[in-house]
Amino acid sequence: MELLRFATATATASPPSTSIAALFLSNTQRKKKQRNACSIRAQLSDENDPLLQSAINSASLRFQETRRPDPLFVDPYAGCFVLPHTRMDLENKSKHYCIATKFVDDKLLRTVNHMDGLKQVVLLSDGMDTRPYRLNWPSSTIIFDISPKRVFQKAAEKLNGIGAKIPRRCLLLHVPLELPNIQETLVTKGFNGNRPSIWAIQGLPVMTLASFEEILLTVSGMAMKGCLFLGELPAWLAETEFGNKSSTQEWMNNLFMSNGFKVEMISYDEVAKRLGKVVKPGDSENILFVAEQLRCSDDQMEAWRRELQRVEEDGDEEGFEEL
Repeated sequence: MELLRFATATATASPPSTSIAALFLSNTQRKKKQRNACSIRAQLSDENDPLLQSAINSASLRFQETRRPDPLFVDPYAGCFVLPHTRMDLENKSKHYCIATKFVDDKLLRTVNHMDGLKQVVLLSDGMDTRPYRLNWPSSTIIFDISPKRVFQKAAEKLNGIGAKIPRRCLLLHVPLELPNIQETLVTKGFNGNRPSIWAIQGLPVMTLASFEEILLTVSGMAMKGCLFLGELPAWLAETEFGNKSSTQEWMNNLFMSNGFKVEMISYDEVAKRLGKVVKPGDSENILFVAEQLRCSDDQMEAWRRELQRVEEDGDEEGFEEL
């Protein structure tokens, strides 16, 4: 997937401490965006929207994979995003992307099917992720899609136009990437940090290391202990030379552990072999990973704080009565 260097324009810039989207722009770009916000909004179209075009490219790769004689997965909806004259000549790129897509699909479903009670899935996507529609989610699954608003709306129009439906008794909720406080919005829409969840990132336009650290901070605050965060990261995020697995692994360990996660890098080559495919080792633009939350979520900590306070208050009252 082509790495984008700027994000969707919004009317005003949000404080970087409270917004993932705000970190997608450099300070210079953000100032320029503020000066020309009205002009950008007027000029933005499907043809010159980089986020939309990147999402369409990914959909094209899924459409191409679906049409193969022996596809890794079938995406019956990807075709509605692809223009008739679109031609893809990204064979090796397609292999890595599709292997990662299959890996994430399988990991999501295996994990959700072993969750008790309310099943919460958070997808950090490019806005054209068809997983809510094409995967066989168990009953009572709630899917939160965090993605660029304009791309998601375009995709929803297309999907509604072909009659796409999510599985019965499941719910899909969109959280616009541009909102100033993603964590607060998720809670408002019903996310419960005292219940299990699984988080997956593929296609979300990550522009800087700081923006991904903000994502990690959000997931760390909301995911219960033992929950998983998995997906793909742009390889250029690594501060070491990619291709040296030990150095990259060390960088990943430090980055994730500082936010409460134990992380494992997943080899595209090994996944491909299990699927009966072949890819060139170390030839991917991304890092495939699975991370486990080692800390308690903010909601868990708050629940325990209240319980401890209640126990202490009850103890004080009992001690007073004894006196």
